Amino acid sequence: MQKGNVFDAIPASLPKEISQGLLAAEGVCIERIVSAGQASPEGFWYDQEEHEWVLLLKGSAGLEIQGEESVRELAVGDYLFLPAHQRHRVVWTDACEETIWLAVFFS
Repeated sequence: MQKGNVFDAIPASLPKEISQGLLAAEGVCIERIVSAGQASPEGFWYDQEEHEWVLLLKGSAGLEIQGEESVRELAVGDYLFLPAHQRHRVVWTDACEETIWLAVFFS
């Protein structure tokens, strides 16, 4: 049995986004991702083999999803399901406070 808190052990300075695995089991992986103003590099798209369900716990972010005309803005409590191979990129994350994501990857 493992216990933790997604708001613990966040560095005071985040020069780059950090990802921390919280759980890995057959067919599923849960990660905490912490951003502080970071975005995907220009021209970079995530194109993942697995499905992703993401929940924004703190902060805010903008996601570009290939094929959509506008950027999706996410606020605290918003979640999004991204099917496998749905190309997407992070356009921006909140620069004034950390953005904390809970991401669930599954097949």
